[in-house]
Amino acid sequence: MVNLYGRDLLSISDLTAEEIWAILETAYELKLRHKRGEKVRVLDGKTVAMIFKKPSTRTRLSFQVAVAQLGGQAFYMRPSEMQLSRGESVKDTAMVIDRYVDALVIRTYEQEEVEEYAKYMVHPVINALTDLEHPCQILADLLTIWEKKRRLEGLKVMYAGDIWNVCHSWMLAAPKMKMHLYIARPEGYDPHPKILEEATRLAKKNKVELVITTNIIEAAKDADVIIANTWHSMGKPEMEKEKRLRDFRPYQINAEVVKHAKDDYIFMHCLPAYWGEEATEDIAYGPHSVIFDEAENRLHAQKAVLALILGGGL
Repeated sequence: MVNLYGRDLLSISDLTAEEIWAILETAYELKLRHKRGEKVRVLDGKTVAMIFKKPSTRTRLSFQVAVAQLGGQAFYMRPSEMQLSRGESVKDTAMVIDRYVDALVIRTYEQEEVEEYAKYMVHPVINALTDLEHPCQILADLLTIWEKKRRLEGLKVMYAGDIWNVCHSWMLAAPKMKMHLYIARPEGYDPHPKILEEATRLAKKNKVELVITTNIIEAAKDADVIIANTWHSMGKPEMEKEKRLRDFRPYQINAEVVKHAKDDYIFMHCLPAYWGEEATEDIAYGPHSVIFDEAENRLHAQKAVLALILGGGL
């Protein structure tokens, strides 16, 4: 019996395959109930603090709506309006927040900061994105793939884009769920060594393929799922952006690439996107695209996480 009550969610590594399945099943049940107009109030009386140091549309809105739909209340805290901006330590901030709320959702830069909050808080801390990982996005992605394919095990997933948080979390999730993962990227853009080491261990354990290649056609061949992501992040120097645009241009998802995938492939992107860069518009808005189902599922997956971690289940 899976029990996530009171747990942190800092990384996909925090979850077993069984626990991921429990989240997906709960998310699907919550989605069905929501579509039927049923109210599930497992967070009645619960409060959630939200610190977002990075811009956000889907993550912030989906978490706030998720808490509200489950009967709780979320409080958005602007870092510039907190005493953090005047030099208060994360330790002191975390210990104070812990006295007021039932959980903290945080979106920031360093993974170490999220881990520091978790160290000094008794109540759960949920990683809403760092430069290293994006566990909540991958849970929504897995839910979307399962909805469309009705299975995860044995599927081939192709990822093209920068090797950052989303890719890292995919590297940890895919082999755990017995999915094959092919990552297409230019030479010199490699994953974090510790992530690669753990992902390689999981792939060997579960006898699945984890391939990092410079050959986009090899990655796309017979793929069930094609995932694109941006090539450059906000706030990076313009010089680095221009270099990335040049380096990643051969890795665009377009009609020539997807013809190598399976006939019933699905196209995914976590958004926001730069259409015309990492993928063409005909792919983004074409019949194989599930990007807006994927975006919607951020709400349902995060409701499941909150229900299990804060509410103890349905």
